[in-house]
Amino acid sequence: MSNFMNRFLKDESGATAIEYGLIAALIAVVLVGSLGAVGTSLKGNFEKVALAVKV
Repeated sequence: MSNFMNRFLKDESGATAIEYGLIAALIAVVLVGSLGAVGTSLKGNFEKVALAVKV
């Protein structure tokens, strides 16, 4: 039983998976924020072009 507990306490594969999950979540948050800002900027540019074409 102590051999099992020693192996369990030294096993770091779960920690690695959690770290990769946190990195992926951080990347997703950054992408959502940056794409939102870019989308707002693009909307303004398309509105300017539409107004210029309309006139």
